[in-house]
Amino acid sequence: MKEIKKEYKPGGKKRQHILDKAVKYIMDPKFGTQNHKHAFLLENVGLSSTEYLECLNKASNGALLDAWKK
Repeated sequence: MKEIKKEYKPGGKKRQHILDKAVKYIMDPKFGTQNHKHAFLLENVGLSSTEYLECLNKASNGALLDAWKK
């Protein structure tokens, strides 16, 4: 398993790049089911649960957050 570079880890100066790529990854159906994407992003990429949910919300154009508010 590869180690994530320091600048891409939480608090790193390039962390936003990883988060932006995660949104695109979540939106692309060719990468499998949502549960596979969730596991990959948390276990391999190192996203926190909060970061994952923020990316998921961005990928759904805010629909996830709107649904929780109801």
